[in-house]
Amino acid sequence: MTKRRLPRPSELAQILRPKPVVLNPTDRRLESAHTIADLRYIARRRSPRAVFDYTDGAAEAEISLRRARRTFRDIEFHPGVLRGAAEVDTGVEILGKRSALPFAFAPTGFTRMMNHEGEPAVVRVAQRAGIPYALSTMGTTSIEEVAAVAPAARKWFQLYVWRDRGAGRELIERAHRAGYDTLILTVDTPVGGARLRDMRNGLTIPPALTLRTFLDGARHPAWWFNLLTTEPLTFASLSSYQGTVAELIDEMFDPTLNLDDLDWVRESWPGKLVVKGIQNAADARDMVKHGVDAVILSNHGGRQLDRAPTPLRLLPAAVDAVQGEAEVWLDTGILSGADIVAGLAHGATACLVGRAYLYGLMAGGEKGVQRATDILRTEIVRTMRLLGVNRIADLRPEHVTVR
Repeated sequence: MTKRRLPRPSELAQILRPKPVVLNPTDRRLESAHTIADLRYIARRRSPRAVFDYTDGAAEAEISLRRARRTFRDIEFHPGVLRGAAEVDTGVEILGKRSALPFAFAPTGFTRMMNHEGEPAVVRVAQRAGIPYALSTMGTTSIEEVAAVAPAARKWFQLYVWRDRGAGRELIERAHRAGYDTLILTVDTPVGGARLRDMRNGLTIPPALTLRTFLDGARHPAWWFNLLTTEPLTFASLSSYQGTVAELIDEMFDPTLNLDDLDWVRESWPGKLVVKGIQNAADARDMVKHGVDAVILSNHGGRQLDRAPTPLRLLPAAVDAVQGEAEVWLDTGILSGADIVAGLAHGATACLVGRAYLYGLMAGGEKGVQRATDILRTEIVRTMRLLGVNRIADLRPEHVTVR
C-alpha cells in the first residue's frame, strides 16, 4: 500500500504560488494574449462591430484574404539540427538602413477609429522596436505630428495619387520636409473594393450615431467615450469628408494612374521610392525600369480585388524578375512570426504587418501594439532557433515548402 503523509509547509509553498495581482485593466487584458489571434479576440470584444469589421474584413467574399492566410497556415518548415542557434540576430537591412526586426508597420487608414491613441501610439512603438513605420495618406494624424512624437523613428509615407495632382505634390513635399525617408506609392486602388462588411454595417466617415451604432455602442461605452472626448476623427490629409470609404476612393483617387504618373512621382520625390500592390512578376520588373527601389507584393490585405493572387506564392517569381535591382517586400495575411520567417526564406527582404498591430491597438492602445510586436519578435526568434538558423541572411527556400 502507498504510504501517505501530510505535506510540509515548505513543500506547499513551492506549489501554492498565486500569480501577482495586476491592477491595471489594460495590462491584465494583454497579459492573457500570447498570439496575434489572442489580440484579435480581445479587439473583437472591446470594439464596436463596425470598427472591428473595418479592420478585420476584406472585399466581397473575402476569398483573397482567406487564401493568403491558408497559404501561410499550410507551409511546411524543414529544420536543421545541431547548428548551435543560441544567439539569433533578427536584424535586416531595408533600403540601406538597419531594422532591428525583419518587418515594418504597414500604412493603415483611419487608425484613430480603432483606438483613440492612433498613429502616435504605433510610431512610438516602432521607435522603441527599431523598425520602420509607414503613415497612410488616409491617416488620422498629420505628417508633422507623427514626426514630432517619434523623432528617432524611421518614418515612411504612403501616397495615393489623387485626381488633384497639386494636393499629391503638397503631401510629398510635406513628408520630405518632416524627415520621412521613403515614399510608398500604392497602385492597386483605381476604384474602391467592395468591402461588404462596411456596407452592411453602414460605416461612414466620421462614424454616424444611428440607432444600430447606438445600441452597439451601449456595449462598448469606453470606445465611444474616447471617441467623443478626444479630437474629432478625420483624415488628417483631407480638409473634410462625409461618406463611406468606397465613395471617398472613387471620388478622389485617380483611376487613370499609369507609368507616366509613376515617373512623375519618381521625379518629385528625392528619397527612396517603393511601389505597393504588385501582383505579378512582369509588373515587378517594370517597376525596376522606372527607378523604383523596392516593390511590395500585396493584394491590399484582400481588400480590393477578391480572388487576387496570393503574394507568398508570387514571391520566387518576383525575386527572379527584379534580378537584385530592387528589394521585394511581402504583405497580406501575415499574423505570426513564423509567417514572416517563411516569407524571408523565400526571398523577401522584409515583410509588412498591418492587421496584426491593429488588433493590438484595439486591444490596448500603445501597450497593445507593443504586445503585438513582442509576440512577433518572440515567434521569429523561436522559429529561427528551431530551424537551426542564426541570422535572417541564412534563411533559404529549402527551409520552407509552400504547399
